[in-house]
Amino acid sequence: MRIVVMGQQAFGKDVLNALLEAGKDEVVAVYCEPDKGSPDPIKELALEKNLPVQQPAAFKDEATLETLRSYNADLMIMAFVNVFVPEAARDVPKLGSICFHPSLLPLHRGPSAVNWPIIMGSDKSGFSWFYPTDGLDEGDVLLQWECPIDPDDTVINLYFKKIYPAAVESVHEVCELFRSGNPPHIQQDESLATYERRCTKKHAHIDWHKPVDQVYNLIRGTNPAPGSWTTYKGAELSIYDAAKMAGDGVSGRILEITEDGIQVQCIGGRILIKRVKPEGAAKVTAHEWANSVGLTTTDTFNTQD
Repeated sequence: MRIVVMGQQAFGKDVLNALLEAGKDEVVAVYCEPDKGSPDPIKELALEKNLPVQQPAAFKDEATLETLRSYNADLMIMAFVNVFVPEAARDVPKLGSICFHPSLLPLHRGPSAVNWPIIMGSDKSGFSWFYPTDGLDEGDVLLQWECPIDPDDTVINLYFKKIYPAAVESVHEVCELFRSGNPPHIQQDESLATYERRCTKKHAHIDWHKPVDQVYNLIRGTNPAPGSWTTYKGAELSIYDAAKMAGDGVSGRILEITEDGIQVQCIGGRILIKRVKPEGAAKVTAHEWANSVGLTTTDTFNTQD
């Protein structure tokens, strides 16, 4: 097949590289976002392989669509795409377009699909390849892959160690399904659909008076980005590595400071903070930071700015 790859960053690059190494299909062009500083990794790989690169900011004008038509593609593979691609562009390839999304659609439609399942306490996630429409992640599904969310998984573990490698490898199955001549079209169940907004800093603010499971899920579901945070004496403190512990006490209180970290009481248990990032500084162990500011068990973290 003649394939247009549209994508960005490391995932787009690795999908492109997987297709090139397999050598079963001809990549006729690579599309990515306009440069924002240094070139995107997928662009660098495409240029290295002497592939045509297009970087339209939108697909509204006829000249942009005509360029896409000129590649006479059979399929467009959309791997991690932020630019809206209208139907007029999606339907240019003979077999249409297929898009990657890092959740089990129709669950977790939207831009932070790896964060929210962890934050919400889900026990599974995965990815979907689906036929994009003008709606947000609403098209029929081609295939899905499922994995467990383990109790201590962070975004790093879930995405980069589980979803990412399986998703890159799955592009071969995607192509095989289209080569078969009858790729599946599995309709999404709209009654199960969930939509979440982008997970931002404001969502990552810790309230230590919440149940310990909720606090722990927020910390791991925002690690490494956008990063959970609290305040201490008016200064922001980002919290990364942490663990959940048993223990009683007054909710919101700092109960123990050891070389292992800082124990903070929540409802029904404690959070052991292991690594932090003070405002304007580098990440350090929680013990190092506690010593540097003279933290004691009479102190508390703020729950409001």
